[in-house]
Amino acid sequence: MAEAAVDRSSKSGLGPAGKPFSTFERLVAWRYLRARRKEAFISVIAGFSFVGITLGVATLIIVMAVMNGFRTELVSRILGINGHMIVQPVDGPFTDYPVLSSKLAAVPGVKMALPLVEGQVLASAQAGGSTGALVRGARAEDLTKLKTVSDNIKSGDMVGYASGDGVLIGSRMADQLGLRVGDLITLTSPDGDITPMGVSPRIKSYKISGLFEIGMSEYDSSIIFMPLEEAQLYFNAEGLVQSIELFVDNPDDIDDLRPKVEEAAGRQIAITDWRQRNQTFFSALQVERNVMFMILTLIVLVAALNIISGLIMLVKDKGSDIAILRTMGASAGAIMRIFFMTGAAIGIVGTIAGVLLGVLVCVNIESVRQFFSWISGTVLFNPQVYFLSQLPAEMDLSETISIVVMALTLSFIATIFPAWRASRLDPVQALRYE
Repeated sequence: MAEAAVDRSSKSGLGPAGKPFSTFERLVAWRYLRARRKEAFISVIAGFSFVGITLGVATLIIVMAVMNGFRTELVSRILGINGHMIVQPVDGPFTDYPVLSSKLAAVPGVKMALPLVEGQVLASAQAGGSTGALVRGARAEDLTKLKTVSDNIKSGDMVGYASGDGVLIGSRMADQLGLRVGDLITLTSPDGDITPMGVSPRIKSYKISGLFEIGMSEYDSSIIFMPLEEAQLYFNAEGLVQSIELFVDNPDDIDDLRPKVEEAAGRQIAITDWRQRNQTFFSALQVERNVMFMILTLIVLVAALNIISGLIMLVKDKGSDIAILRTMGASAGAIMRIFFMTGAAIGIVGTIAGVLLGVLVCVNIESVRQFFSWISGTVLFNPQVYFLSQLPAEMDLSETISIVVMALTLSFIATIFPAWRASRLDPVQALRYE
């Protein structure tokens, strides 16, 4: 075999002592990659190495893409309904909130200022059933600008809300309580009227004017939007609001906007931004993402170790070929490069195949989820548990490049020791052993 490769390389004008990574070296390395009957076991090991690297790279790309999609979707949905900056009073309630919200909305970089009255209630239906809910009192014109809600009205409309006669509830809350547009929902608040017998709960029914579906089940099952004036009456907050939420153009520029907002307010205020309110949640996501990357890297590492074992066995099997090549003038460096290319080819092709497989799955991630749900007969990625109605996947170019570089680096490192052993093999000892 080695002689045949030398003959072919000599016909092309290249010999064993040619330039590094010459045609001769590539021919021999390619020949070692092709299986023969007596090398079947070595080929099986090489095949497992290839499959391992392919699956490792694909798994890393898919998992990282899904986790990126999770973060993007959760951030967009959480910040789509909650303000990026929450302004609260320090020296007294916001009784001048119409003027103050206009001042804050005029700050460069602020898209909208949303005065709010909030309170916890028990929501129940006349037919039975109840659930805890968060009432958010907002002006109709502000809620119309909040596209996360106004553009996701599943049924009904905002006409009743704008007139002050109706409320908006989430679609999952409606399903849970068996309510539809036009039905009455009864709200019970513990902070009611003060009587000689103590504080009595406030109970009032409201007509449902519309159902919204944000796509995050935690919000769709727990939030009720009520006209601001009605919420002020219901929660004994006439003429004031508890906070003003600011929606900004770039949520990452919060620190730059903070002094501008404080200056525009012209009074003592306390500012809480979205990072502080969700710090634990997003920190946990980042830690989980980093840990998953390290754990899944072990798959590629195991595949790289298979390359080492396969090449070591190949070196032992090709001892006589190495001796013949050395006696015909091939240098130790040429032998090392031949076996390096043999092992590296497995890593390169496996990595490319893994990237293609990972991209294919990420592009069709929702179809894959539905297919496995159909196969298993169960609901995979249940929206009731995972908050989102669809499985998200968002590939990041720099992250994908880092995965490819990591896989190639491990593959190349794995080939160095077997290739070095092949280059150090003594031709006389190899022939005597054969």
